[in-house]
Amino acid sequence: MNALTISLAVVAAYFCGTLPSAIAVARSKGVDITSFGSGNPGASNVGRALGTKYFVIVMVMDALKGAVPVAVMLGDRHVAYMCGAAAVLGHVYPVTRKFRGGKGVATGAGVVLVLHPFILLAAFVTWLVLSKVTGKASIASIVAVPVVVGGFVVADVPMWEVWAVIGIGLLVEIRHLGNIKRLLSGSENRMSGSSS
Repeated sequence: MNALTISLAVVAAYFCGTLPSAIAVARSKGVDITSFGSGNPGASNVGRALGTKYFVIVMVMDALKGAVPVAVMLGDRHVAYMCGAAAVLGHVYPVTRKFRGGKGVATGAGVVLVLHPFILLAAFVTWLVLSKVTGKASIASIVAVPVVVGGFVVADVPMWEVWAVIGIGLLVEIRHLGNIKRLLSGSENRMSGSSS
């Protein structure tokens, strides 16, 4: 695969990541999700505004933004990882919306789903349990990232893949710094209702 093809694939993956799933779904129900709850255009905030059904819809749509570019390029795993990272970057920092996007959890999950589905399953179970126990999607998401990284290490994948997923995971964790501050102050939003 030549450099031009790789570059085009990465750029396409980035713009795939910028597709505003949460905004579009919420708007279809008459809700401006960027002005509701946390203001974050992601599945959890849509769930607070519209309920579980729409949370799942946005979660699946966001996951596909990461899964599709990776699946298309899976013949070359290096390029697949590059496309996965680009899709997450596009979701988190979309140039189409002044670089104000979501947290990258679902899009990152879509990337891992294609590359290592069993690792994603372990992370998803962790996320689901913590979400139910704490009522806070942010805690579940923050913990799920190191679970994924740990899964890569235990699976004994090539070290470059571990570093690649660490890079993607750090991007997701950085986007949760605000959540961490709110968790420490006791003001973090719950999965249902506009705030805790």
